[in-house]
Amino acid sequence: MNKEFQDCLKKKNIREFPQAKGFVSKELRQAEADCLSAVDSLERGNYKWSTIQSYYSMFHSARALLYSKGYRERSHYCVIIAMRALYVEKGLLSLRLVEAMHLAKTLRENADYYGDFTKEAAAQLIEDAQKFLEEARKLLSELASD
Repeated sequence: MNKEFQDCLKKKNIREFPQAKGFVSKELRQAEADCLSAVDSLERGNYKWSTIQSYYSMFHSARALLYSKGYRERSHYCVIIAMRALYVEKGLLSLRLVEAMHLAKTLRENADYYGDFTKEAAAQLIEDAQKFLEEARKLLSELASD
């Protein structure tokens, strides 16, 4: 098990959550709603909110994956670490998607805290959020049928 993931567990930023699997569908619905909102915001020229909503779409997709493994988070950073440990290292999820989420986290913080955002970044994040949601759904479907 990856050391960073172990640290997240040790610090209780990722913890076991017996009821987690019951929240997977809710998280996927939230990911989809945030993704649709990001598209709407982009179309209206609200690139700041599109950036923020795209990140949260990825976050909720990742959270669904985390819940499916029986964990919950107390740190956005540790969700990214958990995606690497639980999915990327096992060849189940693309490293590129997890890196896109990490970048989206930074871009969300820049947009939210510093007013730094662009139309181009917002559009790219929507593509990444859509792909992340699609992959999460596919993976959860495969895991459910095992």
